[in-house]
Amino acid sequence: MDFGLVLQTDPPASQVVGLMRRAERNGFRYGWTFDSAVLWQEPFVVYSQILEHTTKLHVGPMVTNPGTRTWEVTASTFATLNDMFGNRTVCGIGRGDSAMRVAGRKPNTLARLGEAIDVIRDLAEGREAEVDGNPIRIPWIKNGKLPVWMAAYGPKALALAGQK
Repeated sequence: MDFGLVLQTDPPASQVVGLMRRAERNGFRYGWTFDSAVLWQEPFVVYSQILEHTTKLHVGPMVTNPGTRTWEVTASTFATLNDMFGNRTVCGIGRGDSAMRVAGRKPNTLARLGEAIDVIRDLAEGREAEVDGNPIRIPWIKNGKLPVWMAAYGPKALALAGQK
């Protein structure tokens, strides 16, 4: 059985890194953080430090969303971390209920979320994907790997999560 923990990226970030290091020492496999840029510090910056100071811990957002970050930037960010630290990220993704609402926007539709999951995974793993009608590929990604886990509640979202 694998264990994980979820932390807010409240300042100071060094405390979050320290807690993640402690979690790894105590057998945790996953270290998650929230991803609401208005509410907490930038998690991807914190992930780089967590990954630098751990050896086995897998990190990622619980959860990011396709509305506050562009899909190609999300894919490239995960791929960069994986290239630097050895495939130890997981993309937790959802509609963006809190992150979008706190910014005064509506959460993403399930259709948009489903499309984003496929595009982010394909790009992060080095495959071509269509973004806003344009085929793109991130050329430096050769052997990328990115598990994408969808957050869901309600029958329609759960059905989509089962497909992804």
